[in-house]
Amino acid sequence: MTLLNAPLNPVFLQLGPIKIYWYAIFIVTGVIVGLQLATKEGSRLGIKKETYSDLLLWALPVAIISARLYYVIFEWDRYIDRPWWSVFAVWEGGLAIHGALIGSIVTTMIFANKKKIPFWKLADIAAPSIIIGQAIGRWGNFMNQEAHGGPVSQAAYENFLRFLPDFIEKQMTIEGVLYHPTFLYEFLWNLLVFAGLLWLRRRNPLRGEVFITYLIWYSIGRFFIEGLRTDSLYLFDLIRTAQLISLLAIVVGIGLIIYRRKSGQANVRYNGKKI
Repeated sequence: MTLLNAPLNPVFLQLGPIKIYWYAIFIVTGVIVGLQLATKEGSRLGIKKETYSDLLLWALPVAIISARLYYVIFEWDRYIDRPWWSVFAVWEGGLAIHGALIGSIVTTMIFANKKKIPFWKLADIAAPSIIIGQAIGRWGNFMNQEAHGGPVSQAAYENFLRFLPDFIEKQMTIEGVLYHPTFLYEFLWNLLVFAGLLWLRRRNPLRGEVFITYLIWYSIGRFFIEGLRTDSLYLFDLIRTAQLISLLAIVVGIGLIIYRRKSGQANVRYNGKKI
């Protein structure tokens, strides 16, 4: 579908040669909101207030590095003939959420062991914070006109997308063509997962299952939304890596729930008390 619109400026503020992008604003906002939620819930469950801010100091730089490495590894052909420092040029774009998650999980395991706090307890408390942070961060993709789907057909527009707010429709129109706002699809899915996690942890789930549920349900949505995107990373030019990782996360998540219950490892309930 063809339209003519002027996009929003991706730059939030410019001070001389220094540009602050909306993408960074949304990412930082997501981190702050997530940290506040985790700190509040952690305090209710006997976790010291500074624990999650300390964890963030460990996990955030690792998440950025691992997100970048993940992206560069699967897009190596784009970097092999470029200057070596371009591998580290995160300001040019190229961060992958699955890389960030892998790095953050490993970092949290190390942090939990060092602080003598059960990993699953830290992860359960953090799960709603992670997904709401991801939801907010997707608006950074919106401002950059990236991570979108393919062109919208006339039928799809008339049946579903004609209800889009004007500002989204304008921003998702690139060179006169309206593209699927996959950022919006994932934003809405993440909000649904966030609400589901809040509901779940009020139902006294077994320790570990809030975080595992996050992995499963986020991955289900990401699998289908990824199929619409035009900027996917590929493995061997055949498989979308985000879909493969999502499938693995779903299978591993379900397997973990079954194994932990049968082995007796899941023997403490998240009940709003100090556990």
